[in-house]
Amino acid sequence: MSKIQFNPSKNKFIRYLWISLGSIFVGIGFVGVFVPGLPTTIWLILAAGCYIRSSERLYKWLIENKIFGKYIKNYYDGLGMPRNSKILAISSITLFCTLAIIFFISIIWIKIIVFFVGISGILFILLKVPTQK
Repeated sequence: MSKIQFNPSKNKFIRYLWISLGSIFVGIGFVGVFVPGLPTTIWLILAAGCYIRSSERLYKWLIENKIFGKYIKNYYDGLGMPRNSKILAISSITLFCTLAIIFFISIIWIKIIVFFVGISGILFILLKVPTQK
């Protein structure tokens, strides 16, 4: 993990935005630790990405945390995600993007954005995140 360097935003508003977003991701990841079917790793990686742009203290707390740290360290050490977590993450992205596009979004250009963001997330998980043995 020595490759990772703290790089905070210079804009205070943006830093607070990153902290807020990272905290939301930690909350979802926390729920995922206890709820079968809800992926944990991807949310914590997103949270770490947010925290490294906003708060060194929160970033260190997250990666050194007894509950969350192992998920992030496995990813950063190149061990990736467990196969079940990858399947659940891809399934969740597919399900929620599909529901959003069909039932909750009426503006066509927003549907297109959600579709491509979902595809990007799936491709990232499939192509960039190694599967743990």
